[in-house]
Formats: sequence, C-alpha cells, structure tokens
Amino acid sequence: MVERVRRFNRTVTQRVGALDDHYLARDRSLGEARVLWEIGPDGCEVRALRARLGLDSGHASRILRALEADGMVTVVQGERDRRVRTARLTAAGRAEWAVIDRDSDELAESLLQPLSAAQRERLVAAMRDVERLLTAAMIEIVAVEPAHPDARQCLRAYFAELGRRSDLPLDPDRVGLDEMVVAYLRGEPVGCGALKHYEGAVTDIKRMWVADAARGLGLGRRLLEELEARAARAGSRTARLETNRALTEAISLYRSAGYAEVAAFNDEPFAHHWFEKAIP
Repeated sequence: MVERVRRFNRTVTQRVGALDDHYLARDRSLGEARVLWEIGPDGCEVRALRARLGLDSGHASRILRALEADGMVTVVQGERDRRVRTARLTAAGRAEWAVIDRDSDELAESLLQPLSAAQRERLVAAMRDVERLLTAAMIEIVAVEPAHPDARQCLRAYFAELGRRSDLPLDPDRVGLDEMVVAYLRGEPVGCGALKHYEGAVTDIKRMWVADAARGLGLGRRLLEELEARAARAGSRTARLETNRALTEAISLYRSAGYAEVAAFNDEPFAHHWFEKAIP
C-alpha cells in the first residue's frame, strides 16, 4: 500500500508541474503560486493561510516575503490587534491571480482532454474519492480542557444543532465533563466529544458532535473510538451514552459500533435512547 501511495504521488507531482521552477510557465514556484491563489482577491489572515495550507510559520513567512519582494502582496497588521496580520494582493498580485486561475483551468482541461468521456468520469470520480479520503486523513483529534475556547465553540454548535432538531430547552452546563477532545481540520475545530467518569469503572460518553463540513469523512466513528480508548485508559470497563431520537445518524453509529440499548440511566431531558457497551 505504501508503494502504491508513493507511485501515485510521483505521477501527480510530475503531471501537475510540481517539479517545475516556473509553475504554469509563470515566474514562480508551485508553492508561491498556491499561496498567492489562496490569498485571493479578498485577502486572508496569515494565521488562517498557514492553517489552510499546513505551513509552518517560517516557511509561510519566506513565501510571503518573496511575494512582497515581487510586488504581488502586502502584509498589514490589524488595527485593533496588531498580532493579527492579513495578506492582501496588490494590483499586480490581482492580475497575477487571474492568470494563475485561468492557467489552472487550462491545466485541468489538459488532464481530461486526451481521455474518453467514460474515462473522464472515472478520473473525476476517483479524484473526488481521493480528496475526501485525504481530507479525512488530515483531521487531528486533540485532548483539550472543557473550558478551552475551541471546546466551548464546539459545545455551542452541538447544543445549537440539538436545539434545532429537538425543540427542547437545553442547559450546556448541566453535566460537568472530566475529559474532552476536539477534532481539527486545517486548524479549525470541526468536531468534539467528552467523557464523564463514575465510580464502578463506568464512563459516560457525552457531547459528540461533527460539523457539517466534516460529515461523511468517518469522523464520528473516529471520535467514538478515541473516547472509548480514553475511557479504557482511565480504568473504565463500561461505556454508556444517551441520544435524542432525532439524531438518527448517531443512533445508527452507536448500534453499528456494538452498543446495546438499555434502560434509562440518567434524567437527561433530551434523551430518548440509552446505550451501553463493554470496553475490552
């Protein structure tokens, strides 16, 4: 499998021109062209740009300095918070962006043009699958304190969605949490889950949520497995959870993961189903 991945990488880097010093026959590398395109006509915060492209601070700074030296980009500090820097295209940068956008379309067309209609459909469908799976592989699950700003952001989104789907008044602070994890994609929180430990080697899995942008990537199952593993490391032998009947996707996930429905073990006002599973 590793060899197949490496062969795929070699084919793609050669075919899209990643090895050329002058990407798309322009006077810059693929890295510089990509950063310029990502900044776009509306500009972009440098922090968000780094997260989106997975660049470390030093590498991003070198590329931005090179683009500034070419007169393509300016980097300005925020008026309210000088720690926030925003990259913006100059007039020359906007003109270059338009050329890169046009030439990128032409490059994509050149990949499709030699193929038959059926082959084009196969290639585009395969690319869609590869993109989805590579995106799933980019997600990182990190342990955070329940009071962390990203954790609070996820919990607010969790209760907002539950409120929309169940029409129940919900209290986000009703149950204290002992552990929490947040899933990040390109530096943005896109999912969460939490644990509440009890005596008797029992742990409740709480507040599992996945953002719309990250659905279909298998993140719900990854979060569940991560929480089960953390419960086991904490000494638990039984994992429990509850859910609302409106959350049909969650109910299907729990059943497929080996959870069996049991009698109510708490008085959560939004819950209609209670599940339990022995942890190996």
